[in-house]
Amino acid sequence: MLRFEVSVEDLLRSRFALSPALDLCLLLRSLAGQGPPLPRAWATRLMPAFERLRRETELDAVLALQTPQRGPNFVAPPPRGLTQTWADDLAVIRATPLEEARHEIAATGPSARDPRVRAVLDSTDAVSRIAEAMDEAWQELLAMDWPHLRAVCERDVVHRVGVIGQNGWATTIESLHPGIAWRDGGIELASFRGGTVRLAGDGLLLIPSVFVGHIATHLEDPWPKTLVYRARGTAALWGEQATVPQPDALTALVGRARARLLLALDAPASTSHLARSLAMAPGAVGDHLAILRGAGLLVRARSGRSVLYRRTPLGEALVAGSG
Repeated sequence: MLRFEVSVEDLLRSRFALSPALDLCLLLRSLAGQGPPLPRAWATRLMPAFERLRRETELDAVLALQTPQRGPNFVAPPPRGLTQTWADDLAVIRATPLEEARHEIAATGPSARDPRVRAVLDSTDAVSRIAEAMDEAWQELLAMDWPHLRAVCERDVVHRVGVIGQNGWATTIESLHPGIAWRDGGIELASFRGGTVRLAGDGLLLIPSVFVGHIATHLEDPWPKTLVYRARGTAALWGEQATVPQPDALTALVGRARARLLLALDAPASTSHLARSLAMAPGAVGDHLAILRGAGLLVRARSGRSVLYRRTPLGEALVAGSG
């Protein structure tokens, strides 16, 4: 079992962040068969580009760094917060000192024995070549979908912060995954090994991801102690849940499109997220949201770079009464 000892100061310093580089690494692992399988539609769409990148770029050197137990820190630098971008991560990766990278490269597994891969990892420009391969992988495999995936993660964070405000940290932590429990002033992960880890007043970093299987941890410097968990809404993103229901009474009252939007806002969401998840035009979504907001059924607030909508008590009552 792994247990995090948590003090009051740790709670005050715990925070959420997004990590584009970490999600890229998790995606690459899945495409290479080293991580949780992607939904068939995503794998079918991405695999041709992934295989081409392996032939035409240094991507195999990046994959060699992804061992089953860990990935080197320099290709997934610790995120600073919710506004982290791929450009931020790429700049940090490119600035990695060669000696620091070589220390981590030394821990690579059997896949690094391939002569072509070894030539990259042993080169004096290994960092820049690895960074370039990662940037090409980002542009080809993740850039197009990232705004939508980011919206899913941002929406998750808004939901978790709301749970903290209403029910406290213990309920929030336990809601991340069934295998996590809050007991006697600590966070326990029954399926992990590692003994007891003290946060020592530095808090816990919480990262939502759509590519992590269920939950993962990061305990090695220079990262803070970290929990990576499956973002709320991932199942719907992957098509693992049924489409949003549309009660007849609510549809009759506000119209089909607005009923779908109200029902989809079980947690705050942006216009772009709603448009993608409901397959509606962003302009139409914006128009409908403005009408619902004018009727007192929604409010909006800025979260980082996004404007998120949520139901008002009147909107909640309307949805509850239509069930």
